[in-house]
Amino acid sequence: MEKNISELTRKTARVKTVRLFLDYDGTLANFAPSPDIILPDVKVISLLERLVVAEGILPAVISGRRLAHIKNLLPVAGLLMGGTYGIEMQLPDGTEHTTLPFESVRPLLEKLLPRWQALIDQRKGFYLEDKGWSLAIHGRFADPHESRLLMAEAYAEAQNLPPGDDFRLMSGDRFLELAPKAASKKTAITRVIEALTPTDALCISIGDDDKDEEAFGALPSKRGFAVRVSSEPVESRAQYRLAGPDQVHAFLDDLLTARNA
Repeated sequence: MEKNISELTRKTARVKTVRLFLDYDGTLANFAPSPDIILPDVKVISLLERLVVAEGILPAVISGRRLAHIKNLLPVAGLLMGGTYGIEMQLPDGTEHTTLPFESVRPLLEKLLPRWQALIDQRKGFYLEDKGWSLAIHGRFADPHESRLLMAEAYAEAQNLPPGDDFRLMSGDRFLELAPKAASKKTAITRVIEALTPTDALCISIGDDDKDEEAFGALPSKRGFAVRVSSEPVESRAQYRLAGPDQVHAFLDDLLTARNA
């Protein structure tokens, strides 16, 4: 059963440190018309700037977008940012690192790229996103039936390579992505909690899709809470739900206010 989000706000006011894990698209901001369109939101940037400098709050944005996009969307000094589900990361001090060599990933993607491109050519509503570390087909603006058929074809094309044990196919609503298994929000969150988070911190993860649901499983059992972003009730391991980015902003504003009270 979903709990009232004000309960979580009160919890954050009673602890020394809050570690925040935030998705970007669908959570901090509405979806852009295309994944390669960069539309920085002044309101979101200002909110993250306030979170970064707030005492006892450690924000991290971990997104399926490539890191370069997140850096352009959120030019916020001191913000921990993860791209491609955390496979590439920029630490608060500005240093960057990746979890595996780029050259170990790219050859397979180069083989798949023309095959997936051929599938979507001349078909409306589809978009092939090359993230460098992964490839994703988006069909959010396509006919639902046609999208299901195309995703099945794309899945078969990827399996025919075959991708091997180091990669995985991630599917969603009119969406398919081939990425290294290391590209995992759950893995990224675990790493940040273990290496960059005080042991007594209260951890909160906020996200809107199945990749975030997977990540919710990385939260500490007694000091971790998940918030699913969805306009309607959905099956989720999260204890709380917010309807969309506007409610996420309001919750984060309330969190800041409660800790300053």
